[in-house]
Amino acid sequence: MDGSPFTLQVSDLAGQASGAVIGSWGDTVVLATCVMGKKEVTLPYFPLTVDYEERFYAAGRILGSRFVRREGRPSDEAVLSARLIDRTIRPLFDHRIRREVQVVVTILSYDEKHDPDLVSLVAVSTALGISDIPWGGPVGGARFVGEKYLAFFAGTENHVNMIELEGDEVSEEKAEELFTEGQRRIEALIKFQKTIISEIGKKKREFVFAESDKRVAGLVSKFLKERLKAGLPKGALYDLKDECMDRFIREGEGAEVLRAADDAFEEQVNDFVHEIALKEGKRVDGRALDEIRPLHAEHGIFSRTHGSGLFIRGTTQVLAVTTLGPPSGEQLIETMETQEKKRFMLHYNFPDFSVGETGRSRGPGRREIGHGNLAWKAIRAMIPPKDTFPYAIRVVAETLSSNGSSSMATTCASVLALLDAGVPLRKHVAGIAMGLMVAPSAPRNHAEQDAESRGNNSQYKILTDIQGPEDHHGDMDFKVAGTEEGITAIQMDVKILGVTKEMFRDALQAAKKARLQILELMKSTLPGPRELSKYAPRIFTMTIPQESIGLLIGPGGKTINGILDKVNKEATIDIEEDGTVYIGAENPARAEEVQKMIEALFHEYKIGDIVEGPVVRILEFGAIVDLGGGKDGMIHVSELKEGFVKNVTDVVKLGDYVRAKVVKLDNGKIGLSLKQMERK
Repeated sequence: MDGSPFTLQVSDLAGQASGAVIGSWGDTVVLATCVMGKKEVTLPYFPLTVDYEERFYAAGRILGSRFVRREGRPSDEAVLSARLIDRTIRPLFDHRIRREVQVVVTILSYDEKHDPDLVSLVAVSTALGISDIPWGGPVGGARFVGEKYLAFFAGTENHVNMIELEGDEVSEEKAEELFTEGQRRIEALIKFQKTIISEIGKKKREFVFAESDKRVAGLVSKFLKERLKAGLPKGALYDLKDECMDRFIREGEGAEVLRAADDAFEEQVNDFVHEIALKEGKRVDGRALDEIRPLHAEHGIFSRTHGSGLFIRGTTQVLAVTTLGPPSGEQLIETMETQEKKRFMLHYNFPDFSVGETGRSRGPGRREIGHGNLAWKAIRAMIPPKDTFPYAIRVVAETLSSNGSSSMATTCASVLALLDAGVPLRKHVAGIAMGLMVAPSAPRNHAEQDAESRGNNSQYKILTDIQGPEDHHGDMDFKVAGTEEGITAIQMDVKILGVTKEMFRDALQAAKKARLQILELMKSTLPGPRELSKYAPRIFTMTIPQESIGLLIGPGGKTINGILDKVNKEATIDIEEDGTVYIGAENPARAEEVQKMIEALFHEYKIGDIVEGPVVRILEFGAIVDLGGGKDGMIHVSELKEGFVKNVTDVVKLGDYVRAKVVKLDNGKIGLSLKQMERK
């Protein structure tokens, strides 16, 4: 904290919610509410939703479209904030509950100084704590802003269960320091909450869960033991589920038995993946704990796109394509918190076919936004500055097949695509997903007890390059990206109470070893940036005086549009506030034409200068020559040639391209002479 007051207020506002708390930090104010549904839902999972509602009024802004001045769909930033809270609180629920829980955070005031994410998380935790909703919190958070990193740690009193970190080659040792300090700050916030919860917290609802069908569980266990005894082909674990269900169907079992069999299968597979990792040091696909699946990398896959890269790890496949554009291609970001331009964009797609399923194509969901943002953070620090590479850069990553960490495969594929497009990245970046298997210290007869016992146990194994079953049944999803020198991004989620510093350290070291292995492959595939594609625009940079920007634009854009019209709009002109001008065109000759016209516009002519240009008007007393840049000069009839000239058209005609000498300057008017060129 920075010394600004941090308060939590429980009032009668939102009194019909199960829990409601107003959190304040400085002048940033949020309302956090939670509600549990009254009826059971028929879903195979615990139905938790977290919504993060930005309000433009909170920052004193009127945004939105030209015609609709109200909040619409959540911004990407709001989705990411909702995910941050969701990932922190979700592991602390008993996942056997089948009543919907909805958490809503509404930002009421934002002072542009104090992070609404942090105060939102603490307010949500307190609201859940004082409510009658069963939950294993409270939780706290800690945000760090350093010269080379941004980090957010969250968790319980003794464990960290959520991490977001973006950095510029942060060392593993520095990450550990932040972890330790994060724990200290989290503990302080939890102590603060416990005082409130102990005084006014409601009694938690109690749920009675049906005992598992021992007969069905025994049949599933027998089936798995028979089939797993001989080992499994790589990636074949979940093929067994269909086989197991088919057996029950053939034997005429009803829907209740099938549901029980499904639950029993999941539980026993969970036990199986833990047991073989902890006792045998093996994986479901036969790999060693620190073994990466087979790797493959390609680039330059398409000739017409600006850059492309393919990265394969096991059966996870991601194709990335880079497009370069002029600065006008930058994305304008307008949210409650920010109004800025985004020069480097990375968009992640996850179609249903990538996991062998069907579905409807919709816009990007929370998964797409979250995974894309993680890969973007991993690479962003390596993007060259605008003054050395003045392009808008967009990468689109297509997940073709997913079986473990498509976000880290996206990072690798995107780096290849960027280098293939000629983007001079500072360094290669690679990413890897790590897993965790923790042994229970007590019989697992209750989901919440299970999470707690595994979270507090010291016996654990770190897994490198987790795939589907290990992600689903494992206790941690720990994604780390970086260069040879350090970390650029971390994202951690858990299914247990959290991880200790020792677990964190071991995961970081194993991730570094794997990252270096992947980087070696990527560098051998594409050591550095290629030449720009012939289809990519060429951008020329020049500078004009700030006070002359209006002259280039002209009244109503007349001057700048006139310049573009002369090149058939085959070029673009982008002007920065500091007077930097970017000229872009696929044909470099067009860009050069535009540059010359702009230079002509600001050229300070002197007596004796030689100029060139077409004759654009014929007058009785002379001819007008277009000098470019909106400027023209006049050749008086007396300066057309030696001797008497009766008609101007006897010497020059409309459209003639002439070279003339500047002989007169008078209040912006330029007098030219052909006659004096003849003398020369």
